[in-house]
Amino acid sequence: MNKKELRSVVLGELKKLSKPEYEQFSYEIANQLFADELWKKANTIGITVSNYPELDTYQIIRKAWEQNKRVVVPKCQPKSKQMSFHELKQFTQLDSVYYGLLEPIEALTKQVDKEDIDLLIVPGLAFTNEGYRLGFGGGYYDRFLTDYKGSTVSLAFPDQLKEKLPIEKHDIPVQKIITYEKA
Repeated sequence: MNKKELRSVVLGELKKLSKPEYEQFSYEIANQLFADELWKKANTIGITVSNYPELDTYQIIRKAWEQNKRVVVPKCQPKSKQMSFHELKQFTQLDSVYYGLLEPIEALTKQVDKEDIDLLIVPGLAFTNEGYRLGFGGGYYDRFLTDYKGSTVSLAFPDQLKEKLPIEKHDIPVQKIITYEKA
C-alpha cells in the first residue's frame, strides 16, 4: 500500500471511533503525556491545534497554560513548504486556514525560535513503535525536524500504531510514542 492509500485507510479507521472512545482515548493519552518526564521538564511546548479525527489537543493546550508552560503552535507557509511556531495565549488568536485547520494569526502572536521549543508534539496519521510516522503529506514536520534539537513525542490512538510503514531516508523518528491500550 502506498502512502496515499495508507493515509486514506487510517483516516477511515479513526473516523470509526465512537465519540465516547475518542474522548476517553484522548483523555487517557493526554494524562500519560502529563505524567511523562519530557512534559514535566519542558517550559515551551510545540503542538498543533487538532482537527477531528486527530487526537484532541485542546485539553493539552489548556493543561499547559494551567501549568504556566508556553504554548507554541505552527503556522505553515505553503509557498515555501516551511513552518514557524507562534506563541498562543488564547484560542481567539487562531484563524481557520486551508482545509479548516486553525493556525495562529501572525499579527496577534509572536514567533518563537526553534531553539526555544523544549518539547515538540509531532502529529501524524500512523506510527511505528520505533517512532517513525506517516504524516499528512505536506512534509512540513520532516523539514522542521532536520535540525530541531529539542525532545519529540507523538500521541497515537491504538489503531494508529502499525507494525511497519513506508519509510524514506529523510524520515526522522520521534523519540517516544504515547498511546492508550484498549481494555
